[in-house]
Amino acid sequence: MRLLVLSAAALAAVVLARAATAGDWPVFGSEPGRSGAPTGSTGITAAIVSKLVRQQIQLDGVADSSAVYLHDAAVKGALHDTFFVTTSYGRTEAIDADTGNMLWEYVPPGVAGWDHSAQITTAAPALDPDRRSLYAASPDGKIHKLSVADGSEITAGGWPVTITLDAKHEKIGPALNVSGSLVLAGTGGYIGDIPPYQGHVVAIDRSSGRIVNVFNTLCSNRRRLIEPTSCRQSGSAVWGRGGVVVEPGSHRLLVATGNAYWDGRTFWGDSVLELSPDAGKLLQAFTPTNTDLLQVNDLDLGSSSPAILTPHLVVQAGKDGKLKLLDLDRLNGKTAKAAPIRGGALQVLPAPRGRQVLATPAVWHTGGRAWLYVADFSATAGYVLVPGAKPRLKRVWETHTGGSSPVVADGLLYAYDVLNGGLRVYSAKTGKLVTTLPAGLGHWNSPIVADGRIALPEGDANQHRSTSVLDIYRLPGRTS
Repeated sequence: MRLLVLSAAALAAVVLARAATAGDWPVFGSEPGRSGAPTGSTGITAAIVSKLVRQQIQLDGVADSSAVYLHDAAVKGALHDTFFVTTSYGRTEAIDADTGNMLWEYVPPGVAGWDHSAQITTAAPALDPDRRSLYAASPDGKIHKLSVADGSEITAGGWPVTITLDAKHEKIGPALNVSGSLVLAGTGGYIGDIPPYQGHVVAIDRSSGRIVNVFNTLCSNRRRLIEPTSCRQSGSAVWGRGGVVVEPGSHRLLVATGNAYWDGRTFWGDSVLELSPDAGKLLQAFTPTNTDLLQVNDLDLGSSSPAILTPHLVVQAGKDGKLKLLDLDRLNGKTAKAAPIRGGALQVLPAPRGRQVLATPAVWHTGGRAWLYVADFSATAGYVLVPGAKPRLKRVWETHTGGSSPVVADGLLYAYDVLNGGLRVYSAKTGKLVTTLPAGLGHWNSPIVADGRIALPEGDANQHRSTSVLDIYRLPGRTS
């Protein structure tokens, strides 16, 4: 732990100077595009990963998502490498990455009203680019802005922000994101798809807390928060772990929706939607030709989140056990706009072992090639993109051990086996198992890798437990 204590002015200067720190992991997937593949070295290689030692830190609840991380965060008047997690009932905790000590804990007002109930959140928090603020969800339908320094809530302007008018039916499930001046959040339903709810995307001005736009994936002609009972259709959840994905360069938004009615006009069940950067306009849409069959058989297209391979290509995996390669210039294969047209995928191929995908894939660019990594509960596989006039994905390797949303760092692929326990580490190019780090059972949880450490929450939010653990793996002697 860094023991350097600084004045308030010096701390502010350090924070601003480090605004682009490479070691940070500020959002789920490392960056707004949700690649799950940070650039630069994380300090963990195949030669040392098996030597890492686990420390288990008790949390006040289940962090059924991933942690985020700041290198040299200004907390409590000193600099700390810090992990941040949000637990299922909205408690957010800052944990010293060197010692495992809790630096602060935020408890949302009114927590007693949903504590130990089925009303939960599984949204990973997101750090503000200024490194001084953190955004976190709570089960009452609010997004909170917290001070990195001490966990206090910022209430200036419109903060905290309510993003649903029926928090008992509309769940903030996917990870939060930040793009430019906006905080981005998505909603779905609770387990069992109990109506009424409509998946929607909310764009919030991160400075003022003003809701800039709302895009409802059902009743999409209504551009505000709506009472779920006022729309004649329910469902179309935005529930993939990555939630709202930001396209690099254009900053357009991609979301995938779950089971619901589709008409290609104002109802967008089982679709991939491209929105304007401020979520104010639907630009394009892809819907499979068999969307009615998907809905009837509970085979949500949006069980996973879009994975961006190149500026022109994106992959969507789903509960139907298929991977769909899509053209970002013409999602439906015919027009460069949203229209009542189904189909248009460039390629459809089996997911690992043909099983349903409930995790967000990772994308790694190396040696001029784009790699895609897909994990489900029964297998993990690596694919390469074969470019050309008719681009195609080709499977390179597959292992019959499942995982949650994988991440890639320094040529290693990390996949958490949530059903059997253990964090499996593979060679990203060959799929050869390098080591398995000890871990308990989980659900949506996934690892992050930063500054020579790995952080992995354990546990299942649907078990409604009041405690769980965060695993931190480090080299021996790193703990002070």
